Amino acid sequence: MKKRRQITELPEFDSAHYLDSEESIAAYLTDILDANDAGLLAAALGDIARARGMTEIAKSAGISREALYKALRPGSAPRFDTISRVCTALGVRLVVHRLV
Repeated sequence: MKKRRQITELPEFDSAHYLDSEESIAAYLTDILDANDAGLLAAALGDIARARGMTEIAKSAGISREALYKALRPGSAPRFDTISRVCTALGVRLVVHRLV
């Protein structure tokens, strides 16, 4: 008989492990933007930055590593300037489409 595991025993899911291509990153950000949640967007950018290397992204964005972790933690509300600089460092661009 298999031993049942408690939910608290399961490892925490980390999406950064699956963000290993430009296509997966684009699909991830597109889904996140559809959710229309600024805190979720910040956390998703943090996931992508961790997947690519937080230190390198912080350096490219001109933000300290510690400030970047703080700005992109779940539930944060970073300034647009921070989001813009991180997107540029990640090589992605947020695009606006008219709602139909």
